[in-house]
Amino acid sequence: MLEHIPAWLGGMLHNVRAGHSKLVAVDPDLGEPGAVIDLSSPAFADGARLPERFTADGAGVSPPLLWGEPPEGTRGFALIVEDPDAPALSPLVHALLWGLPADERRLAEGAILPDGDGGADGRDVGRNSYLSQGWLPPDPPTGHGSHDYVFQLFALSDVAALDANPGRSAIVAAMAGKVLGLGLLVGTYSRGEAAPIATGAMGQAAPA
Repeated sequence: MLEHIPAWLGGMLHNVRAGHSKLVAVDPDLGEPGAVIDLSSPAFADGARLPERFTADGAGVSPPLLWGEPPEGTRGFALIVEDPDAPALSPLVHALLWGLPADERRLAEGAILPDGDGGADGRDVGRNSYLSQGWLPPDPPTGHGSHDYVFQLFALSDVAALDANPGRSAIVAAMAGKVLGLGLLVGTYSRGEAAPIATGAMGQAAPA
Protein backbone atom coordinates (compact mmCIF):
# COMPACT_ATOMS: atom_id res chain seq x y z
CA MET A 1 0.00 0.00 0.00
CA LEU A 2 1.06 3.61 -0.53
CA GLU A 3 1.71 4.25 3.16
CA HIS A 4 4.92 2.22 2.77
CA ILE A 5 6.44 4.71 0.31
CA PRO A 6 9.24 6.50 2.23
CA ALA A 7 8.75 10.16 3.06
CA TRP A 8 11.68 11.29 0.91
CA LEU A 9 10.13 9.64 -2.15
CA GLY A 10 6.69 10.99 -1.34
CA GLY A 11 8.18 14.48 -1.26
CA MET A 12 9.89 14.00 -4.61
CA LEU A 13 6.56 12.87 -6.11
CA HIS A 14 4.65 15.82 -4.64
CA ASN A 15 3.71 17.23 -8.05
CA VAL A 16 3.04 13.86 -9.68
CA ARG A 17 -0.75 13.50 -9.56
CA ALA A 18 -3.38 11.93 -11.79
CA GLY A 19 -5.42 15.13 -11.91
CA HIS A 20 -9.00 16.15 -11.17
CA SER A 21 -9.68 16.41 -14.90
CA LYS A 22 -9.65 12.60 -15.03
CA LEU A 23 -12.42 12.06 -12.48
CA VAL A 24 -15.45 10.12 -13.73
CA ALA A 25 -17.67 13.15 -13.01
CA VAL A 26 -16.00 15.17 -15.78
CA ASP A 27 -15.82 12.37 -18.36
CA PRO A 28 -17.25 13.90 -21.56
CA ASP A 29 -18.79 10.57 -22.56
CA LEU A 30 -21.28 10.92 -19.71
CA GLY A 31 -22.69 14.19 -21.01
CA GLU A 32 -23.97 17.03 -18.84
CA PRO A 33 -24.65 15.88 -15.27
CA GLY A 34 -28.01 17.64 -15.05
CA ALA A 35 -29.45 18.25 -11.58
CA VAL A 36 -27.33 18.78 -8.47
CA ILE A 37 -27.86 16.22 -5.70
CA ASP A 38 -27.13 17.20 -2.10
CA LEU A 39 -24.49 14.67 -0.97
CA SER A 40 -23.06 14.90 2.56
CA SER A 41 -21.68 12.92 5.47
CA PRO A 42 -22.44 13.25 9.19
CA ALA A 43 -18.78 12.34 9.81
CA PHE A 44 -17.01 15.17 7.96
CA ALA A 45 -17.80 18.40 6.15
CA ASP A 46 -17.28 18.90 2.44
CA GLY A 47 -13.62 19.78 1.88
CA ALA A 48 -12.61 18.77 5.42
CA ARG A 49 -10.15 16.13 6.57
CA LEU A 50 -11.41 12.56 6.79
CA PRO A 51 -11.45 11.17 10.33
CA GLU A 52 -8.67 8.62 10.76
CA ARG A 53 -11.07 5.71 11.30
CA PHE A 54 -11.99 5.79 7.61
CA THR A 55 -8.37 5.51 6.47
CA ALA A 56 -5.55 2.96 6.47
CA ASP A 57 -4.30 4.58 9.69
CA GLY A 58 -7.49 3.60 11.52
CA ALA A 59 -10.23 0.99 11.27
CA GLY A 60 -10.40 1.49 7.51
CA VAL A 61 -14.20 1.42 7.30
CA SER A 62 -16.19 3.39 4.75
CA PRO A 63 -17.79 6.66 5.94
CA PRO A 64 -21.55 7.19 6.28
CA LEU A 65 -23.23 9.12 3.46
CA LEU A 66 -26.54 10.93 3.08
CA TRP A 67 -28.16 12.43 0.00
CA GLY A 68 -31.26 14.35 -0.98
CA GLU A 69 -34.00 13.79 -3.52
CA PRO A 70 -32.82 12.91 -7.03
CA PRO A 71 -34.33 14.30 -10.23
CA GLU A 72 -37.55 12.87 -11.64
CA GLY A 73 -37.01 9.73 -13.67
CA THR A 74 -34.19 8.36 -11.52
CA ARG A 75 -34.14 4.55 -11.64
CA GLY A 76 -31.06 4.02 -9.49
CA PHE A 77 -27.69 5.36 -8.38
CA ALA A 78 -24.01 4.65 -8.86
CA LEU A 79 -21.36 5.77 -6.36
CA ILE A 80 -17.72 6.15 -7.34
CA VAL A 81 -14.99 7.34 -4.94
CA GLU A 82 -11.67 8.39 -6.49
CA ASP A 83 -8.37 9.96 -5.44
CA PRO A 84 -7.24 12.29 -8.26
CA ASP A 85 -4.10 13.21 -6.31
CA ALA A 86 -2.63 9.71 -6.46
CA PRO A 87 0.85 9.57 -8.07
CA ALA A 88 -0.48 7.62 -11.04
CA LEU A 89 -1.75 8.08 -14.59
CA SER A 90 -5.38 7.78 -13.49
CA PRO A 91 -7.24 8.51 -10.25
CA LEU A 92 -7.13 5.69 -7.72
CA VAL A 93 -10.57 4.09 -7.31
CA HIS A 94 -11.47 3.62 -3.64
CA ALA A 95 -15.04 2.38 -4.04
CA LEU A 96 -17.59 1.47 -6.71
CA LEU A 97 -21.27 0.82 -6.02
CA TRP A 98 -23.64 0.01 -8.85
CA GLY A 99 -27.41 -0.33 -8.87
CA LEU A 100 -28.27 1.43 -5.62
CA PRO A 101 -32.09 1.58 -5.54
CA ALA A 102 -33.82 4.83 -6.49
CA ASP A 103 -35.40 5.13 -3.03
CA GLU A 104 -32.05 4.81 -1.23
CA ARG A 105 -30.98 7.97 0.63
CA ARG A 106 -28.13 6.84 2.84
CA LEU A 107 -25.22 4.47 3.31
CA ALA A 108 -24.32 3.50 6.85
CA GLU A 109 -20.75 3.60 8.16
CA GLY A 110 -18.91 0.48 7.03
CA ALA A 111 -21.55 -0.39 4.41
CA ILE A 112 -19.11 -0.65 1.47
CA LEU A 113 -18.10 -4.26 1.96
CA PRO A 114 -17.33 -7.18 -0.38
CA ASP A 115 -20.66 -8.71 -1.46
CA GLY A 116 -19.74 -11.59 -3.73
CA ASP A 117 -22.16 -11.53 -6.65
CA GLY A 118 -24.15 -8.58 -5.35
CA GLY A 119 -27.43 -8.07 -3.56
CA ALA A 120 -30.88 -9.44 -4.32
CA ASP A 121 -32.09 -5.93 -5.23
CA GLY A 122 -29.48 -5.60 -7.99
CA ARG A 123 -26.93 -3.50 -6.15
CA ASP A 124 -23.30 -4.57 -6.40
CA VAL A 125 -19.97 -3.52 -4.92
CA GLY A 126 -17.45 -3.30 -7.74
CA ARG A 127 -13.69 -3.60 -7.88
CA ASN A 128 -11.44 -0.85 -6.57
CA SER A 129 -7.99 -0.07 -7.99
CA TYR A 130 -6.49 -2.94 -6.00
CA LEU A 131 -8.88 -5.30 -7.85
CA SER A 132 -10.76 -6.20 -4.69
CA GLN A 133 -14.32 -5.49 -3.63
CA GLY A 134 -15.21 -3.03 -0.93
CA TRP A 135 -13.79 0.19 0.47
CA LEU A 136 -10.10 0.86 -0.21
CA PRO A 137 -9.03 2.99 2.78
CA PRO A 138 -7.14 6.20 1.93
CA ASP A 139 -3.38 5.73 2.37
CA PRO A 140 -1.54 8.62 0.68
CA PRO A 141 2.27 8.54 0.61
CA THR A 142 3.94 10.33 3.51
CA GLY A 143 5.14 13.76 2.40
CA HIS A 144 3.08 13.77 -0.80
CA GLY A 145 0.75 16.48 0.48
CA SER A 146 -3.01 16.52 0.88
CA HIS A 147 -5.13 14.20 -1.25
CA ASP A 148 -8.75 14.74 -2.23
CA TYR A 149 -11.10 11.77 -1.94
CA VAL A 150 -13.99 12.61 -4.23
CA PHE A 151 -17.33 10.91 -3.60
CA GLN A 152 -19.38 11.03 -6.81
CA LEU A 153 -23.05 10.01 -6.69
CA PHE A 154 -24.78 9.62 -10.06
CA ALA A 155 -28.57 9.51 -10.49
CA LEU A 156 -29.34 7.35 -13.51
CA SER A 157 -32.30 7.04 -15.86
CA ASP A 158 -31.53 3.35 -16.32
CA VAL A 159 -29.42 0.81 -14.44
CA ALA A 160 -28.24 -1.91 -16.79
CA ALA A 161 -27.39 -5.38 -15.56
CA LEU A 162 -23.61 -5.81 -15.41
CA ASP A 163 -21.36 -8.72 -14.69
CA ALA A 164 -20.79 -9.36 -10.99
CA ASN A 165 -18.19 -7.07 -9.40
CA PRO A 166 -17.89 -4.52 -12.23
CA GLY A 167 -14.85 -2.31 -12.67
CA ARG A 168 -14.61 1.40 -13.36
CA SER A 169 -14.62 1.16 -17.16
CA ALA A 170 -17.70 -1.09 -17.23
CA ILE A 171 -19.63 1.25 -14.94
CA VAL A 172 -18.65 4.37 -16.88
CA ALA A 173 -19.71 2.74 -20.15
CA ALA A 174 -23.04 1.70 -18.62
CA MET A 175 -23.70 5.27 -17.39
CA ALA A 176 -23.05 7.01 -20.73
CA GLY A 177 -26.05 9.12 -21.71
CA LYS A 178 -28.03 8.10 -18.60
CA VAL A 179 -26.86 10.59 -15.95
CA LEU A 180 -29.72 12.75 -14.65
CA GLY A 181 -27.98 14.24 -11.64
CA LEU A 182 -24.72 14.37 -9.75
CA GLY A 183 -23.73 14.81 -6.12
CA LEU A 184 -20.15 15.59 -5.07
CA LEU A 185 -18.50 15.40 -1.67
CA VAL A 186 -14.76 15.80 -0.99
CA GLY A 187 -12.84 14.54 2.01
CA THR A 188 -9.09 15.14 2.35
CA TYR A 189 -6.26 13.21 3.97
CA SER A 190 -2.48 13.47 4.21
CA ARG A 191 0.49 12.00 6.04
CA GLY A 192 3.54 13.76 7.40
CA GLU A 193 1.78 17.11 7.74
CA ALA A 194 0.04 18.89 10.58
CA ALA A 195 -3.52 17.61 10.69
CA PRO A 196 -6.13 20.38 10.98
CA ILE A 197 -9.02 19.92 13.38
CA ALA A 198 -11.89 18.50 11.34
CA THR A 199 -15.55 19.23 11.92
CA GLY A 200 -18.47 17.03 11.08
CA ALA A 201 -21.25 18.04 8.73
CA MET A 202 -23.32 19.22 11.71
CA GLY A 203 -20.43 21.28 13.10
CA GLN A 204 -19.26 18.89 15.81
CA ALA A 205 -15.55 18.38 16.32
CA ALA A 206 -14.35 15.15 14.73
CA PRO A 207 -11.09 13.30 15.26
CA ALA A 208 -8.42 14.05 12.67
